[in-house]
Amino acid sequence: MNFLASPHLHITTWVIAIILFLVALAITNPKVVHMILRLFYILIIITGIALFMKGMDYGQGMLYGLKFLAGILVIGMMEMSLVKKKKGKPFTTFVVLFFVFFFITLFLGFKLPMGINFLA
Repeated sequence: MNFLASPHLHITTWVIAIILFLVALAITNPKVVHMILRLFYILIIITGIALFMKGMDYGQGMLYGLKFLAGILVIGMMEMSLVKKKKGKPFTTFVVLFFVFFFITLFLGFKLPMGINFLA
């Protein structure tokens, strides 16, 4: 479980997922990229749960819970954007919400004790 609770593994998975998301938005037929991205959603959630459980040791369960919820919303907005694009419907709102939730998640991740202390 220590390997899964590594912040580096979690950061690596979401960085790759964001790159895949941007690639999927840019290309015309993102079917394969979208399936690979769904695999990374699962990896992000698994490593996020492991970090969440490790984060309970710091006594800031509510903030870690809010970060977990914001992370799930980021994944949801990524998926909704790609599904709307695939159906040919407007998806700009979901992309904007993706960036809003992404920056909220980043802020909480850097603010919490297991994160890199950029904001101190």
